[in-house]
Parts: sequence; C-alpha cells; structure tokens
Amino acid sequence: MNNEADQARDQVKEDVNQEAETEQVEAEQSGAETENVHALLEDARAKADEHWDELLRAKAELENMRRRAQRDVENAHKYALDKFIQEILPVRDSLELGLAAIGGEDEESAKHREGIDLTLKMFGSVMEKFGVKELDPTGEAFNPEHHQAMSMQESAEADPNTVLTVVQKGYLLNDRLVRPAMVIVSKAVETGNKAGSSIDEKA
Repeated sequence: MNNEADQARDQVKEDVNQEAETEQVEAEQSGAETENVHALLEDARAKADEHWDELLRAKAELENMRRRAQRDVENAHKYALDKFIQEILPVRDSLELGLAAIGGEDEESAKHREGIDLTLKMFGSVMEKFGVKELDPTGEAFNPEHHQAMSMQESAEADPNTVLTVVQKGYLLNDRLVRPAMVIVSKAVETGNKAGSSIDEKA
C-alpha cells in the first residue's frame, strides 16, 4: 500500500518537474522570439529612417531642379533678344552718325534731319518696349561694370574719374549689359612734374 502511495507521489513529482521543464523551455523560446522581434523592429525602424531621409533628399533635389528649370526658362524669355539686339545696335549707331553728319541749314537738310530723328525715336521706342535701356553716361562717375574707358583726359572742371565724352553709347537688356559705353574719362591736371590722379583701379 505504501509502495503504491510512494509510486503515485513520485509520479506526481515527475509530472510536475516535466511540466516545469516544459514551461521553462517555452519561456526561453518565447524570450528568444521576443528578442528576435525587437531586433527585427529596430532594423525596420532604421531602414524606415534611412528611406525617409532619402525621400527628403530626393524631394529637395527635385525642388531645386524645378527652380533651376523655371529660372532658366525665365532667363531664356528675358534675354532671348540678346543676340538680336547686338546685331541691330550698329544700325542705330549708323543712324545717329548720319544725323550728326547732316550739315547745312537749308530746307532739304532740315527734312533729312527730321526724318532720321523720327526714325531714331521710333527705333528707341521699340527697343524700350523690349527692355533695352540706353547708357549715355556723360557727366557721370566712371562705372567699370557698364563703361569701358577708351582714354583719359585732363580736366580742371570735372572731378577725376568722371565721364567727359561718350564715344559710343552702351545698352542694357533687362538690366543685363549688352554693350558697354565707350567713354573718355577725366583725370586731374598735372602740375609741374607731379602727375595728377588717374582713373582708379576699378577702371
């Protein structure tokens, strides 16, 4: 009788131990799976962050490309006439020289002057309509960005680096230089052996 009770008790203990071992194994497997899930989650987060950064960079680059393209198109429209303006400027120069060359006070000369003058005014009006601005800087300070000095001339009346004479007018197309004005620039009058001021280094 006692033997049967002992066997039953031993069987219960063995069952309990086996159950405990099974639970421990399951717990260890569960823990390993949890760690694996955490690792996969961290990896997924890292990849998501990396892809998000790539998306932001791609979006920024696309926006920059769009802006560059828009700027290029605007400049193409704005300065499309650049070469054409350069080609027709000598025509206007010739008209101005022709007007200046007409001498005499007779009626025929007056008609010629009037005709060329009207043509020049129409020419100028059309050029202004398309964004062309004339540079005639007589009496202004020399500006190396818009003027080209042909020579220097002593002057007691004008300050040094002042434009005395415009040899050839310059032109801007929508505020961009098409042709610089060719000018003669003043310098201080030399006294004795001491040279006066010359055009500044910007020239």
